[in-house]
Amino acid sequence: GHGTGIGGIVVDAGTFDWAAGKHPLYTEEDTSYGGLRWGIDLPEPLSPLAFILRMRTVPLRNLGSAIAPDNSWMFLQGIETLPLRMERHCENSLSVAKFLKDQSSVEWVRFPGLPDDPEYEKNRKYLKGKGGSLVVFELKGGAAAGKAFIDSLKMISHVANVGDAKTLAINPATTTHSQMNEEEQRLCGITPGMVRLSIGIETIDDILDDIDQALGKAMDA
Repeated sequence: GHGTGIGGIVVDAGTFDWAAGKHPLYTEEDTSYGGLRWGIDLPEPLSPLAFILRMRTVPLRNLGSAIAPDNSWMFLQGIETLPLRMERHCENSLSVAKFLKDQSSVEWVRFPGLPDDPEYEKNRKYLKGKGGSLVVFELKGGAAAGKAFIDSLKMISHVANVGDAKTLAINPATTTHSQMNEEEQRLCGITPGMVRLSIGIETIDDILDDIDQALGKAMDA
């Protein structure tokens, strides 16, 4: 939640059929392991482990994908308070989504914690109704309004990542997906005035104040 290190975990249930022929890495010969076909040639007791065995050998050898001690320490510091932070992330996100729903400058809002959101029932089932920290909305005025909104933010940071302790915002049409034309963007689900917010753990009044003043400037642009 603080952007201090990069890493992650791999979770494998061992239930996927890697021998089905759709994944060449697991059905074609691996010359670096004597022609082994990971999804086919393992002994039956090991066949459910095809993915994780390859994950623990090939990338480790080729890329050195073993976590550094410093990064491990950083992650542990963040994990200790993650449950507390997530409560605040979700609480703030719901407040932001409700606020945006009431704004005349906003065409639509997507947040799974809103009762009218298409993912609301899945949110209740899988996220215990918390909703997460991402709020996406469409500004009237298209890409120009989206860009103006981003440029007008004061406290909220304009970056592409998500999940930070700080609130982050981006207008994909003019940044991450700007090399596509509008038709291509729409095929990806990117609309011109869409803004993606990753809501942080700041005081909610500060978050809403920044969004509010930026919305006003975006509509005046």
